[in-house]
Amino acid sequence: FHSFITGPSVVPGYFSVEVENVVLILNGREQPKITYATQWLRYAETLIQTHKIQNVAVVLLGNEQCHNEWIQPYLKRHGGFVNLLFVTYDCTLANEEDIFQWPLGVATYRNFPVVEPSRSMLHDPRSHLCNFLGTVYKNSSRETLMEILKQDGLDKLCWIAAREQWQPQETNESFKSYQDALLQSDLTLCPVGINTECYRIYEACSYGSLPVIEDVMTPGDCGNSSVYHSAPLQLLKAMGAPFIFIKKWEELPAVLEKEKKMSLQEKIQRRKKLIEWYRNFKAQMRQKFINVLEDSFLPNDKV
Repeated sequence: FHSFITGPSVVPGYFSVEVENVVLILNGREQPKITYATQWLRYAETLIQTHKIQNVAVVLLGNEQCHNEWIQPYLKRHGGFVNLLFVTYDCTLANEEDIFQWPLGVATYRNFPVVEPSRSMLHDPRSHLCNFLGTVYKNSSRETLMEILKQDGLDKLCWIAAREQWQPQETNESFKSYQDALLQSDLTLCPVGINTECYRIYEACSYGSLPVIEDVMTPGDCGNSSVYHSAPLQLLKAMGAPFIFIKKWEELPAVLEKEKKMSLQEKIQRRKKLIEWYRNFKAQMRQKFINVLEDSFLPNDKV
């Protein structure tokens, strides 16, 4: 049995339910968020000390450069009280014992919907080979991507909408256009941003559009001494993600050339495989989350 409390009215210093075990979902992306997250941790610590609750796990939307050191003193292994940590990105803290890498998932803060695959999503021909809707930062690999698409006229075959500045809030129109692009493209181009992992990867999977991922490490402290030694995206790779991984965008024309030659039947099979993989991935991660929590919080219930 569990209940979920969320929303702006949930402030540190108040749980409306009598519980023994608590999972805090915290945002540790930048300093103001960390300050707020810390208030929650201090409040949870007080509840532990006064025996109001027994166990705490944290799911952390981590910093995109994996600067997550601030949370370490709160972990049990460092004398704190947090039993388990699930953290996004290729965080080097992950050890598969009490600290687990967690997938970023879709951008729920932008109200990305739960998508149910329809017959047309699986079977209809799509009007674009690929899509990229996003910000093109100065001197980034995204500029290279744009140049390569323009060179061979490939931008005519793809749904490309580049902008110069990131917009955190989608308009209804831009969001609809983004979803249409995913639905109408066989491939979704996923250039690195501050981190290699981005919401776009999971959102493309939701619509059966295969992610083409720029498989390079970004600056920062992510993934240099990993459990799997396959960073970036070591979690997705370990789970057998059927994506196209490329090291540089110069490889893209060959990928698109191959794409042009694929029959609709082959594309349908690939879409089905992608959507099935994504469904299983979510189910496995959910099960892992439950198992890890139960093993840690309810060890006496195991017969």
